[in-house]
Parts: sequence; C-alpha cells; structure tokens
Amino acid sequence: MKPSPIIQIIPLKDGREISLETGVLAKQANGSVVLRMGNTMLLATVVANKNHKEGVDFLPLSVDYQEKFASAGKIPGGFLKREGRLSDYEILISRLIDRALRPLFPDDFHSEVQVAVTMISADKNAMPDALAGLAASAALMASDIPFNGPVSEVRVIKKEGKLIINPGEEQIQNCDLELIVAGSAHDIVMVEGEMNEVSEEEMLEAIIYAHEEIKVQCQAQLDFMAKAGKTAKFEYVHETHDAELKVQMAETLYDKVYAVAKSGTANKVLRAEKFKAIKQEYIASLNPEYAAEKAALISTYYHDIEKDAMRNAVMDERIRLDGRKTDEIRSIWSEIDYLPSAHGSALFTRGETQSLTTVTLGTKLDEQQIDSAMRAGYNKFMLHYNFPGFSTGEVRPNRGPGRREVGHGNLAYRALKRSLPADDQSPYTIRIVSDILESNGSSSMATVCAGSLALMDAGIQVSGSVAGIAMGLITDTRTNRYAVLSDILGDEDHLGDMDFKVAGTTKGITATQMDLKVNGLRYEIVREALEQARKGRLHILGEMSKTISSAKSDLKPSAPRVVAIKIERDQIGAVIGPGGKVVQEIQRQTGATINIEETAEGGLVSIFAVNKDVLDAAVRWVKSIVAVPTVGEVYEGKVKSIQPFGAFVEFMPGKEGLLHISEIKWERLPSMDGVLEIGENIQVKLTEVDKKTGKYRLSRKVLLPRESAGAPETA
Repeated sequence: MKPSPIIQIIPLKDGREISLETGVLAKQANGSVVLRMGNTMLLATVVANKNHKEGVDFLPLSVDYQEKFASAGKIPGGFLKREGRLSDYEILISRLIDRALRPLFPDDFHSEVQVAVTMISADKNAMPDALAGLAASAALMASDIPFNGPVSEVRVIKKEGKLIINPGEEQIQNCDLELIVAGSAHDIVMVEGEMNEVSEEEMLEAIIYAHEEIKVQCQAQLDFMAKAGKTAKFEYVHETHDAELKVQMAETLYDKVYAVAKSGTANKVLRAEKFKAIKQEYIASLNPEYAAEKAALISTYYHDIEKDAMRNAVMDERIRLDGRKTDEIRSIWSEIDYLPSAHGSALFTRGETQSLTTVTLGTKLDEQQIDSAMRAGYNKFMLHYNFPGFSTGEVRPNRGPGRREVGHGNLAYRALKRSLPADDQSPYTIRIVSDILESNGSSSMATVCAGSLALMDAGIQVSGSVAGIAMGLITDTRTNRYAVLSDILGDEDHLGDMDFKVAGTTKGITATQMDLKVNGLRYEIVREALEQARKGRLHILGEMSKTISSAKSDLKPSAPRVVAIKIERDQIGAVIGPGGKVVQEIQRQTGATINIEETAEGGLVSIFAVNKDVLDAAVRWVKSIVAVPTVGEVYEGKVKSIQPFGAFVEFMPGKEGLLHISEIKWERLPSMDGVLEIGENIQVKLTEVDKKTGKYRLSRKVLLPRESAGAPETA
C-alpha cells in the first residue's frame, strides 16, 4: 500500500505554487523530499554518517545535482548513451546548493553529509536550478541531521523595468539582470549572477526583492518540518576542548600574533613564516609529551588566535595584513601581446596574484556542442580557468579542473560575455584560457581583467574594458564595528566574514558572486561594500587603460580572417551544390573554411582563412554564385552546350543563358557548325530575363562592331 505523503504548498505571488512532499520516495535516507513546480520535479535526499571520524575538524559535505535525460524525454548523446560525470552546468548548480547550505551547519558538526538533488521531471517554465537549493534545504529540515536552517534560493531577473521571481526560460532571455539569491529568514548568504552594466543600487534592489520571497519559503519549510515530525535532531559530540589551554595560549600568544598582524608584511610567505615561528616557539616551550597529546587543540586554538588578532588589527589600526588601508588596491601591472603565436594574450598582475590569459579565435566548426537534459545547441564563447599547484607554492598533482576551477571560470565568463559583440557582428568562436601563475586572493577577478585585455589584444571589438575586484568584510557583533576591505588577500578571505566579487565596466556591473559567513549583515553594509567596489573597479580599469584602452583594429597575422555574406534563403542551395559539391570545391581549390547556416533573415555564409589571398578568392567565388544577374551587364562566359538554334553559356556560376544563333554575329549564320566550341570562353551581354520563366537571354553580337561584319545599317 502506498504510504500517505506529507505535503506542504508554497504559494507564489504570480499565482503559481511549489509543493514539497516527503514520506513516499527514498525513505531509507535521513531525509528525502520531492519538490514540484509545474512539471518540474526534483528529488532531494540527504544522508549523514553518525559515526564521526576522529581527527576531522571540518564538515565533510558533498553536494551533487544531476539532471536525468529521461526527465525531458531525451536519450543521452555519445557512445555510452547514459548519464556520466556531472557536466560543468551540473557542477555549477551543485556549488550554488553547497554555498547556500554549508554556512548553516553547526560549527562543531563534523559528520560526513551527502546531499543529492536529482531532476526527475523537466519543465522549461519552472527552471530547476533556482529550485534545487529549496529542495535540498527542505530535505535537511525533514531529516534528523543537525542543521541551522531553513534556507532557500530563488532566481530574480529584471526585464523591462520589472523584477520577476523564478521566471521561465523564455523570460530570462534578454533580461537586464539575472541573480540567484540564497538566504535564511533573516540573512542573505549567497548571491551569484550577471547583469547588463546595471548600477549598484539596482542590484541591491533585486537582492532585497528576492529575500522577501525567500522568507516565505523558509517559513513554509518550518511548517513542513513540523508536519513531518522532524523537529528533533540527532545528538553528536565531535569536539573536545581544553578551556585552560585555550586561555593560557591566548594570554601567552595573542600580543605576539597581533604585532605580526599589524606589522604590514606584504610578502605572504614571509608573513606566514612569522606566524609559524610564534607557534613553533610556543610548542618548543612545552613538555614534548604534552605537546604531542594536545597537538590538534594547539593548532585549532592558534588558528583562532590568528583570526582574532588579524580581525582586531584591521578594526583597531585600520591597517591590513600587508600594510594597506581598507580601501587600497594592490599595485597593478599588465602587458599584452606577451605570446607571439597566440591570437591574443595578456599578463595581468595585482599584488601576488597573476594570470596569463590567451584568446583563440576559431570558426563555426569549433563551437562547443551542448547536449543536456534541459539544453541542446552550440556555444561560441568559452572561458577556462586553470589553477596549478605551483601558483601557491604547493606540490599538487594535476588531475584536471575541479569544482572550484569550474566555478571561478564561470564567474569570469559571465563577467566578460556581455562585452562581446553580437553574433551577427562577430562570427568567431572565442576561447579564453586563464592560467593562474601566482595566487594570493581573487584569481577569478584577475582572470576577468586579463581576459578583457587579451580580447582587445586579439582585435575583438568589445563594448569596453571589464575589470573585477574582490571585497571582504570584518565585523565585531559585540561592538558593532566593521571594516569593508577592497581587493582582499587569501588570508582575508579565509579569516573574514564575506567574499564579495564584483565585475563590470565604467558604466555598471556585469557579474557578481557573494558568500557570507556572518549572520545579521545589514543592507547598509552591502551598499557601502558595493560603492567601495565601484571605486576600486574604476581604479583597476584606469590601470588597465594604460596598457590598452580599446580593441586593436586588426587581428594578429596568425588569426583566421572571416567574411560573413548574407544571402537569400533560396540561394543557399546554389552555394552548397548537389550533395555539397559546390562548397567542397570552393574549399578544396582555395583552402578556405566555409560554413553556411540558415537564419531568420535568410542565409549566412561565413568564410574563414588565415591568408588574405585565400579569403579573397573564396569570397569572390561565393559572391559570383549569389550575385543577381543584371540586364545590360557584360559577363565572361563559358560555352556549356551547342544546339542547332544556338549555345547555352554559363555566364555566372550555376547560371546559364541562351545565346541564340542570331545573337552570335551580326551576319546571318546558316548553322552552328564550327561557330563555337564547348568549353570556349566568350564575352556575352545579358539582354533579357524572362519574367515568367526566369530564363536568361544573352547576346554576343552587341559587343562586336557592325562595320567589321559588313552588316546592314538596320538589324
């Protein structure tokens, strides 16, 4: 007998509704929920290992989001015809869920927790990525796993001046702002999205609007938890402490650590050595057996002392770890055309963070094919981000890009794509690759800066330069003191309360990503951080303009040239030819690459070649095929066949006209014998196009002088 489900309905402002259901599917998990909106259905499950592993002092949380192809009535492509590793898109949604959930687990909870969200039914009018965080949180609330939720996520867009929550796929197209916002009933914890150069105030307005809907969804989850009878969570003891040791270490070491924190040591390696020396000196002063016994606690408490000292030094002295003021940007230098063989390249260095970025231009054939449950098609702009171990002085095997690399690359991709020319203005497939050579804070924003410079170096006519900056925050809830930090270091990200990345142009914001680690953040502080970020971004753009301020007028010699020719729809077949014969012949003889596609306006022929002569030859050939014959024009033709009444002459590629026997010479010809030969090249004039049949009539005699033929004065 099917069990009775427990259901909670969440009404939306526009009349739609979301339902949460538990008690039917996946009942052996700690918690499971089926979320439904329209025909979109997500199954969210959560499982925790109650047996805590000794020595683990963090939360081993794993989050996986997957879209089943069957949910959209599709069979996967490829050889195996089954779902494989998560796609980049699925990884990005997994990260959104993770970043929303992770801050709300208890700090001392270290059990392995696995969250799995699976799309089991698809509906493009109810986008699943904006519902996955709600489904995961609801599953945790309906479980016995300790969790300081609820939390929820919504998508908010601004289109035609109106803010819309959780729009359908079509509504998202051509919007001015698109954000996914996550938060609890009281606070925002995560923001990510892209914008069309909007103002800081517009973005903040959208965040506040989204939070109002999040509050409703959080209350619904509390009601859902009560219905499910899961208000009690399992007990755990994952940490043991030594209060006496903690106090003794703070009294002994805090002043020494504080002195290093406010000393303004710019070099991170030297600064780390100073902090490490204090810890080692303390350990050396202890009984070796006691030090070994308390090693884990000593590391934990020393980390806490470092954190407190760094934060207090910033708020007390207004001086940061590397000696900068709170709104000061590290020194910047950049260079373009660094790699002579690349189509575009740039080296961007800010403090101890450095990106070497390349741009490669390709043809239509280089586009990325997309095959997922919800999406199919092609992508002509790609950005890939690499973070090798040597960039932080570590020995780390290269196992390919991880989730962090995918996320950082996507943020830079979203920041730059709004600056690219429209598809009909640039037929290139563009790939940007950022290799991080040094890292000490905000390498994703360095990628934005280097990527923008490399695009301009490649000759891509971008709408303007794009720069990015990472903002941080230090708060003291006891005294209500805080400090907003511009261009944060890696340590400031790790020890601070906020990582707020903002990218954009001089006109406005194009992309953002924010993660908060503190409760009770006031919108006034967010507004201050946005304004400080705007000033920092403008400073960085000014430094970048010293290297290059607008796109180069021409491409590099090694880059493929392209000419796009718009043709009528009924001319597409003529360019392609029977079985592709014509286009293949053009490519074989000229060496150019040709792509032909049908558009809403007709046809578009894109011709690519590195060599200008090759490109010109292919362009002439295509234009001759699609050119419209003009009555009165003279053409160089070739005799294709001879008949008793005249000859058929190909006067344009694929176009033949009749040269009647009476139009060959002024004198009367008794027959066609010996007059012309097949394959002979002759000049002819187009004299008529039959309006009914479209047939062409040619004349040769009108190009000959009458006197030489002894013709009478009147024809």
